[in-house]
Amino acid sequence: MNQDPPRAAPGGPEPLPPGEGSLGSGAARFGSLATSAEGIYGLIIVAGMIVVSRNLTASSGEALLSVIATLLVFFAAHAYAAAVSWMAEHRERDGGIGAAIRHGLNDSIGLLGLAAVPVLILFLGFVGLLHDGFAVWMALSADVLLLAIVGWVIAGTRTTSMWARLGGALVTASFGGILIALKALIHH
Repeated sequence: MNQDPPRAAPGGPEPLPPGEGSLGSGAARFGSLATSAEGIYGLIIVAGMIVVSRNLTASSGEALLSVIATLLVFFAAHAYAAAVSWMAEHRERDGGIGAAIRHGLNDSIGLLGLAAVPVLILFLGFVGLLHDGFAVWMALSADVLLLAIVGWVIAGTRTTSMWARLGGALVTASFGGILIALKALIHH
């Protein structure tokens, strides 16, 4: 299926050709995972689980356990769904179940990529290198910052406009920001 290249809005900046304005080739694989729907979804899941678990538990360790368990369940469900879907779409291909599983895992790995940063921060709270409450807020803040960076990078692959990039960063980060606001309202 051939897609036409993106067109500029009247009076707007010209969109960049595919691949330009994106991450360099050394970070291309990580960049594609980080800016995937799964990468963004992983960060949103982490923020949501931190909000819920921190209000129901008393420690960053319990929040960490809740976040990791939820991420692994969502990763397994997504990998399974991607593998089954791939098998339905590629009946004529060789490779069978092994190829389908590889596809499912590859398609889903972005869910875990960026989520590792707030998970690491929660881990630092769990082992006592950060105070529990600070670790939770730091993990949420890192989550929102990562969402903003992802929004900026994705917008940067489409345009050179700083305003469009800022808009992309704001919209993407707003999902995490809304969850933090809910945490503050529920917790206090």
